[in-house]
Amino acid sequence: MNVQIVVLTGAGISAESGVPTFRGPDGLWEGHHLEDVATPEAFAADRLLVQRFYDARRATLARVGPNAAHRALAELEQVLGDDLLLITQNIDDLHEQGGSQRVHHMHGELRAAWCRACDQRFGWSGALADEPPCPGCGVRALRPDVVWFGEMPYGMDEIHQALFDCDLFVSIGTSGVVYPAAGFVDYAAAGGADTLELNLERAANSDFRLSRQGPATELVPAWVAEVTARLGSVG
Repeated sequence: MNVQIVVLTGAGISAESGVPTFRGPDGLWEGHHLEDVATPEAFAADRLLVQRFYDARRATLARVGPNAAHRALAELEQVLGDDLLLITQNIDDLHEQGGSQRVHHMHGELRAAWCRACDQRFGWSGALADEPPCPGCGVRALRPDVVWFGEMPYGMDEIHQALFDCDLFVSIGTSGVVYPAAGFVDYAAAGGADTLELNLERAANSDFRLSRQGPATELVPAWVAEVTARLGSVG
């Protein structure tokens, strides 16, 4: 029995690993609006500020690790293989650290750099604020390989097709208010899929047929156990 499942994860799953949002109670980072360090215009205006922001975020990855929710999704991948598509809005690599091998980072990755001169992308773990040369062409034109406000998320055509073709769409730890991800539930429902959200509270986007509230570290392992037990009983 093949069950096509598409899972979307958001900031909520990483927050339980201690990944800081870098956004304080006043919505600022060192006196700057997040939008001022996460747009192409901001990068053009003050490259050093933007590079320092992402260098700081990249450095935090050495101090955090995957949690039970990340590991449960890796276990589900072992059962479903290619019948599971894991999409994340997060730019950390906690899914990979947790054991998942097929992860689509729709907003890019902190541990990657993109050369604006030669258009190549490279794995990257160090700083970018000192403008290091591109490993490919040698030009000092690297930027974080992340999707900023106003830029198109990666692989949207493939994501939309997978959502339309899937049997079940599950959203984990995301607010449901930021597009295009907020519209994923509608694509899935239009294709006839069942829809489920696992979140601390019901998302502003209330179009999910089923909703469970609680920490991802509790909800996701329980849901994965249900799915694998059900598949085992019919397999």
